[in-house]
Formats: sequence, structure tokens, C-alpha cells
Amino acid sequence: MRPAACERDDNPCRPRHFKPAPCAPAPLEGPAMQALETSHTRLIITAALFGLAFLVIGARLVEVAGFKAGETRLVRSHAVEKPEAARAAIVDRNGVLLATTLDMPSLYANPKLIRDPERVAQKLAALLPDVGESEIAAKLASDKSFVWIKRPLTPSQEFAVNRLGIPGLQFQAEGHRVYPKGSLAAHVVGYVDRDGKGLAGIERGFDEILRDRHGPVELSLDVRVQYILRDEIARQITEFNAIGGMGIVMDVSTGEVIAMTSLPDFDPNAPGSTSDDAIFNRATLGIYEMGSTFKIFNTAMALEARTATLASSYDATRPIQIDRFTIHDDHPQRRWLTVPEIFEYSSNIGSARMALEAGSERQKDFLGRLGLLKAPAFELPEIGAPLVPSPWRQVNSMTVAFGHGISVSPLQMATAVSAVVNGGVLHRASLIKHPAGYAPSGQQVLSARTSETMRRLLRLVVERGTGKLAEAPGYLIGGKTGTAEKVAGGRYEKHGLLSSFIGVFPITEPRYVVMICIDEPQGTRESHGFATGGWAAAPAVGRVVLRMAPLVGIQPVDEESPEIRRSLMVDSLSPQGRTIAAN
Repeated sequence: MRPAACERDDNPCRPRHFKPAPCAPAPLEGPAMQALETSHTRLIITAALFGLAFLVIGARLVEVAGFKAGETRLVRSHAVEKPEAARAAIVDRNGVLLATTLDMPSLYANPKLIRDPERVAQKLAALLPDVGESEIAAKLASDKSFVWIKRPLTPSQEFAVNRLGIPGLQFQAEGHRVYPKGSLAAHVVGYVDRDGKGLAGIERGFDEILRDRHGPVELSLDVRVQYILRDEIARQITEFNAIGGMGIVMDVSTGEVIAMTSLPDFDPNAPGSTSDDAIFNRATLGIYEMGSTFKIFNTAMALEARTATLASSYDATRPIQIDRFTIHDDHPQRRWLTVPEIFEYSSNIGSARMALEAGSERQKDFLGRLGLLKAPAFELPEIGAPLVPSPWRQVNSMTVAFGHGISVSPLQMATAVSAVVNGGVLHRASLIKHPAGYAPSGQQVLSARTSETMRRLLRLVVERGTGKLAEAPGYLIGGKTGTAEKVAGGRYEKHGLLSSFIGVFPITEPRYVVMICIDEPQGTRESHGFATGGWAAAPAVGRVVLRMAPLVGIQPVDEESPEIRRSLMVDSLSPQGRTIAAN
């Protein structure tokens, strides 16, 4: 039977263009219907599975994205942010690198992602021998989300840790300060903490400048001379079994410090592993009674004030007794001495009488003009303030004349002596290189005439006095020895000496002051048991001059030429009618 909805197309009464509607399909029954329902069910299940898979993937993406964002925030809140501009480099006067900043990896961890802290600590300790296993384990066992493990890593350490593939360990690039010359100029350059903040030396004194400056900071140091100075001081410390030493090389015309050493020293790449004694800068922070080197100023004062001339003579026949003090000579001549003789023989008695004649006020004024009564302005933060008598009585004037009862730093000594020999102009000491052609003005503190006379007297000490061992043939060194007993517990220690020599060369046209002090030297067989400045320090100054002179362009001269002999002649008349002449 045909369905009702199905019409035949053979009706003669319908128009020709009429097309009957198609017949509706017959409903499926039996096996066909069952197959269709099975297909529908499979499609629904497949779609549900795909939907579930997409939900899982989406959730995982959200989780990972959230973790990474949190990790980024964690690193930003705990790790050291890389500065916009790296800390400026520090170089010597010839451009030799003394300090620079390198990007190096540091290792940190998220303890919450570490499943087995003890095992991870064991593995890391095997790769990082300078970090203890117990220290690492304690950090990994904490309830924090961020802990530093080691700052910084070497490239090989970074590679080895990365190969472990341990989740929760990450690397952070940080700017790390590196000192290529190690301990060579440690007290001058200084060092920084782990976050790049200056803690000592130029790093501290110029901290803001180094942070903001793009170009390097140029120091006045010459690393070649620095090496020579350090080497010679270390040699004397070993030879005389001393506890330390210090030295300065200064340009007398500019005040620029060409070399500065304090021993023992330290490696600024690892300052935390050194002692306080090694960190201490003896050249600028140390304050000492300088002994007979102070006679340079006492003699210059008397000549400048015209309370004495080279022909003046003073009674040195016997020690001076004043109050409870006795002033005596180490090399007593037991007669009247002229001013050149007082300087040549380093007479305490003669120096005291010269100071007494000049008076305390003249003495204080002169030493003040030389910058010896207050702390100097200098680029390093490690600066010591002098200890001066208060009140300044007559006995103080007499002892200050030969360097007792007043304490100053070696830096102050080198600066003041430079003024005495360079024509009388005091220049501020500086560790910063002056631009080419720059001529610092300075302050005139004594006459050129007095300065010339003092140069002749300084040469006399090396030729015939206590500084003979400082001689460097061809380079015309002049200078003065000094040996002072150190003060401990309010008393002078007879065997606790500070032995010094301060030299100037070439003495005819001074270019450099070289000062070396040896701290608590012990006499040797070669020194016949002596540990004075003439034995412990003077030879080192002579060797420094011989080694550095060719490097700084100073050629040797014929010391016996008539022109040089005339320029160094010191004529004066002693009470016995003896003429003292440099020739």
C-alpha cells in the first residue's frame, strides 16, 4: 500500500509543469535502526572525550603560566636586579684594568620544589666544594620559596649543575666585580659586597661615581711601579722577620700617588677570607711616630724662619735633661755641631736645640702649613687623623723636632716632604690621574731657597750619613732615615721599631718621593743586629729607584761631573774650623 503523502505523477488533470512532492522515506525498523543509534552514541562519547582533553590541557596551561609568572616575581623580589649600566671599571694611569664587572651565573633554589633535600645537597656539594653539604641541606629544607645556593658560579660549575636536571634549581645572571691584579693594589682599589656596594678603597670612596659613570675611573697608580714597590717591601719584611710594611711613591710636582702598598695585604676577589690586620691600610690609616724623618721639617723650619743658617752650631756635647725626659743621640759626637752635621749625624740633641730656639708657635705654624696637624683630604675613606701634643709645651717642641710625641700617617709624610723638595709648593695628594697638560697650582709653604738647601742636606745624608745604603748609582738619591719606638700601653717598646727611609730622586731636579717603612723589623747577622731605618728600609728604597727609573723615563747621570758636584755642595763652618763639603 502506497503512503498517503506520496502522490502519483500520472494524473491527466495536472498541468505539465507540475512536479509532485517526493515520497517520504519509510521509517527504519529492525537492524538499520539499531546501527543508527549506535553511531549517534559513539559520536557523543568521542566529543565528550575531546572536550575533557581540552579542559585538562587548558588547566595545565593556566597552571604553568601562573607558576612561571610567580617564579618571575620571586626572582625579581629576591635576586639582584641587573643594573641598567654596569659599574664602571677602574684602571691605572696606563689603562691597565684593576677592577671590572662581569655577568656571571648565580645558583638559587625553590625549596618547595625540592623533593629530596639531603640527596640534592649531597650532589651539589660534590660540584661546589666551597659550599658545605650541611649548609646546602639546611637551605633546601627551609620553608622559603627562594634561597641562594652559591653566588657566583664558574661556567664549568653552571654546566655541571645544569646537567643534574633537578627541578627547583635555577640560575640568575648577576654583575660580579672582578679584580684582575688580585692583591697588587688591594688597599687602593678596595672591594664591594655581593650586591655591588663599595666597602673599601676607591670602590667605597667613589661608589656613586662608579655606579653612574659609563667610562672607567683612571687612577694615578702605575702598576709597574706598584709591583716593584710591593716586591721590595715584601723582601725586607722577610729578611728582617717584620710584621708588616708600607710604602708610597709620589710625584712631587703634582701630588699624584704613583704606587702605594700596605703589607700584609689581601685578595679583593675574596675579602671575607682575610684578617683585619691585612685589611688595615698602614699607609693612610696607620698613625705613627716617624722618628728622625721629622728632622726634615725641623731643619726646614729653622732655615725658613732664619733662626738658623747652615753655619749655625748647637751644643751636642751631652744629653739634655728636661723634666723627667732625657734627650740623647744614637750616634753621639759629643761636641758642638753645625746644622749640616746635625742632619748628617741625625742628632736628636742638636734638633731639639734648634726647635727650642725657633719656638713652639713657629713650629706649630710650619707643621700646620705642611698639612701635618690635621687629617688630609684624600680619595680613600681609610684616613687616619694625626695625634698632636695638647697642650704644646716646651718639652713637646723639643721631642717633636726629632719625631717623637707626634704621630702622622706615611701619606702625610710623603706629601709634606714633596713640598720641602719641589720648590716649596704643597700639592694635595691624589689617587686620580691628572689630565695631560694639567698643572695643579698648590700652595707655597716655604721658599724655593730653603727647598734648594734642604735638597743638598738630603743628599748629604745618603753620601755620608745614615742613608748610605739607599744609594742608587747614577740616580742621585737624597733622603733621611728614621727609627722610632712604637707605643704600646702608654710606654715605648724598645724592640718594637718602625724603621723608615724617605728618599727623593733625582735630588738635583726632584721627580719622585719614595718612602718605605718596615714595621717591627728584627736585626740580622748581615745587619750586625741593627734594625734601624738605615738598615731595614734604606736599601729597599735604593732598589726601587734602580728598577723604576728606566720605566718612568729617568736616565742615569754622571754623579762626579763638576756641574752636579757644584749643585750639591754644602759649605758650612764647624766650631773646629772644619769645612763640610759634598765633594
